[in-house]
Amino acid sequence: MRTDPTASTAPATPRRPLLRQPLLLAAGLCALVVCAALSLALGSRSIPLSTVADALTGTAHGGDADVVTGLRVPRTLIGLAVGAALGVAGAVAQGVTRNPLASPVTLGINAGASLAVVAAIYTLDLARPAQYVWFAFAGAAVAAVAAYAMSRRGGDLDPVRLALGGTVLTVVLTSWTSALMLASHRTLDEARFWLAGSIAGRQLDTLTPVLPFLAVGLLGAFAISPALNALALGDEAAQSLGVPVARIRVAGGLAVVLLAGGAVAVAGPVAFIGLAAPHLVRPLLGNDHRWLLPGCLIAGPLLLLAADVLGRLVVRPSEIEVGIVTAFLGAPLLAVLARKVAR
Repeated sequence: MRTDPTASTAPATPRRPLLRQPLLLAAGLCALVVCAALSLALGSRSIPLSTVADALTGTAHGGDADVVTGLRVPRTLIGLAVGAALGVAGAVAQGVTRNPLASPVTLGINAGASLAVVAAIYTLDLARPAQYVWFAFAGAAVAAVAAYAMSRRGGDLDPVRLALGGTVLTVVLTSWTSALMLASHRTLDEARFWLAGSIAGRQLDTLTPVLPFLAVGLLGAFAISPALNALALGDEAAQSLGVPVARIRVAGGLAVVLLAGGAVAVAGPVAFIGLAAPHLVRPLLGNDHRWLLPGCLIAGPLLLLAADVLGRLVVRPSEIEVGIVTAFLGAPLLAVLARKVAR
């Protein structure tokens, strides 16, 4: 008889903890709504929330309303999509590899997408982020396959080798990216803002081509969430529960490539959202991926929009790109996690 893999990884719990998780998700959604409202209201100049509401309903016109609808609404929507993609991608990457340090950054996926985009700018004279999509996906896929190949040991996936291989891959690909940028002033001018990781100045036509891929990646991630619980027990245990380990890993890797590649194509290589979101959600919702993934779907955009708002405020009227803010805040987190894993 075929055993349900979720049965052994989701032990019976009292009713109270089960109620706690939906309440926490609802609280996270409320926090995300507040953060999105702040994203629409705050910037080089602050706009009252009443004016923001009037602009969204079409009852306000003029300079402030144009800023809200023309600049901040696209920026906020892109932040929501990119943050959700990176948060879920990080959770799936950690689940598939059983490595708490896995993320689109540490696996080299962001670096692969970045190199492909910069190479396309250098050779094909691309000039718009909407043109980067296919190259970002291709680079992310090649980097993911390379990291996976370097982590194999005797046919099994070695989480330690995966982290080391991803780090080496990131260093190599980043150096190649820098070499291409230094070889061409036009490439440097075109790519340097995108490589910093930013959702500023992006319009919805940049996001639209990516949405189908993000949707497929999210659906795939949620579809394999019960199997990710079984993978946490180890490959042999998961196989004994009837889980097709190889196929789940391929499906999970494809979901990560779609999500991370799409996010990088739109916003550039934004760091640490995919690493931080799962680690912030697990203490609240637990290790069950059926709850963890919805939590990361909320935590990812919450972190990204909060970092973006912070970047607008600290040096007003100028601003710091969100990729720089997340890297500045995420580097200490990576150091703490690496120390914790090493123990």
